[in-house]
Amino acid sequence: MEKAPKYLQIFVVVYLVFLYAPALLLPVFAFNDSTIISFPLSNFTFDWFLGLRNESALHDALGNSLLVALSSAILSTCLGVLASRASARHEFFAKKSIISFLLLPLVLPEIIIAVSLLVVLSQMGFALSLWTVVLGHTLVCMPFSIAILTSAFNNMDQSLEEASFDLGETGWGTFRRVILPLVAPGIVSSLLITFTLSLDEFIIAFFLTGTGATLPVYIWGQLRFPNKLPNVMALGLLLLLFSLLLLSVGEYFRRRTKQMAGTDSFTGD
Repeated sequence: MEKAPKYLQIFVVVYLVFLYAPALLLPVFAFNDSTIISFPLSNFTFDWFLGLRNESALHDALGNSLLVALSSAILSTCLGVLASRASARHEFFAKKSIISFLLLPLVLPEIIIAVSLLVVLSQMGFALSLWTVVLGHTLVCMPFSIAILTSAFNNMDQSLEEASFDLGETGWGTFRRVILPLVAPGIVSSLLITFTLSLDEFIIAFFLTGTGATLPVYIWGQLRFPNKLPNVMALGLLLLLFSLLLLSVGEYFRRRTKQMAGTDSFTGD
């Protein structure tokens, strides 16, 4: 394999530094004893992390975010399974246009989606609450679920499904006993990634939330108070580590899906 040109290597290094340098500063200032976010650093402390235990508003916001993220992940994954199954297995009128329409939230600005949903829900008489946030997050997360699950369904060996029908199994029985285990890693990956996306999403939650704030909205409110900034840095570090953990597990299951597909193809040949 040919070695990349020098300028491309420099570009990659500069890009990675620009992208991850702010995240690398989180652990630096999260353990700093000073309330001022600047160099030089003061003493090392765990006080900002310990102080998070006494923030009742933070605990409520965390509970709201977990509820919203879990609900959005389940809904978007269930809808993603239906759309991906239909796309991979069946032909129907305007198939490509419909799938492209379902993936449209990937390219639309989130603030446009948030304002549009706010207007529509208000006109329909829905009161803003955590469940309106769930609807908005499901709309945004579903394209990611479809992208992951479409690959899982496309890579599945359809001869196993046909063999199940030949042996007299019903459609639901085939889906539950044959198809679902084969695409299970993709489903787990979809759940984890959509959960992470919903947990970190701010714009739609800011427009559609009611009296119960989600965690990103709570963090945004805390930024107005300079003395709360170290606590926000500590909380940000915990969220960063949690998000990296979920994404790593999701990537593991995504690769497992590809490996299983490759094994099935090799066996079939």
